[in-house]
Amino acid sequence: MIELLNIKKSYGENTVYDSFNLNIEENKILCILGESGSGKTTLLNILAGITPFEGEITGNIAPVSFVFQKDRLVKNLTVSENLKLVCPDADTLSALESIGLKEYANAYPKVLSAGMARRVAVLRAFFYPSALLLMDEPFVNLDIKLKYMLIQTVKDMQKKNPKTVVCVTHDIKEAVLLADRIAVLKKGAIIYDTDNINAQTENKLFDIMING
Repeated sequence: MIELLNIKKSYGENTVYDSFNLNIEENKILCILGESGSGKTTLLNILAGITPFEGEITGNIAPVSFVFQKDRLVKNLTVSENLKLVCPDADTLSALESIGLKEYANAYPKVLSAGMARRVAVLRAFFYPSALLLMDEPFVNLDIKLKYMLIQTVKDMQKKNPKTVVCVTHDIKEAVLLADRIAVLKKGAIIYDTDNINAQTENKLFDIMING
């Protein structure tokens, strides 16, 4: 269990978090759902150790892997080399075959489509021997088919290589399809939290996001 205790974070006079608390279950996928400016990315940066803060984080948090909105693949390395960068002994061919990209093992990132590059970025994050995987709007700017394929890819990888995953998004459908648990963040506070995700959850979340 990872626990964030009395977290405080401000940027000048703008207070993002004031005595914020959250627990994160190990080897589960937690989606943090919130509108722009709610503090989602700041939360990930705090967990990653990128942003200084006041308060305490306990539990198995290091090392951390990160999937950003941009893929950040190393341009002068092949797809396979990008994976071996974080896990030199990885069986990259088998892993790439599992996401339908085996034939691109020796290709460079510039020839990959957006969906292909995102799949490689996610695979690389799972390859990294981390305790915690953070995902910042990982499905943004993908068409619907690619988005849902990648969501399933993440779920499949999570089953094969369990990690504690925290994914932030503003998309309700993404959260419902991906998460074991969903927490709604608004103005630096959790206003709704559920691990009972069912057919009615999406409508409930729409109501919360619109009406608070």
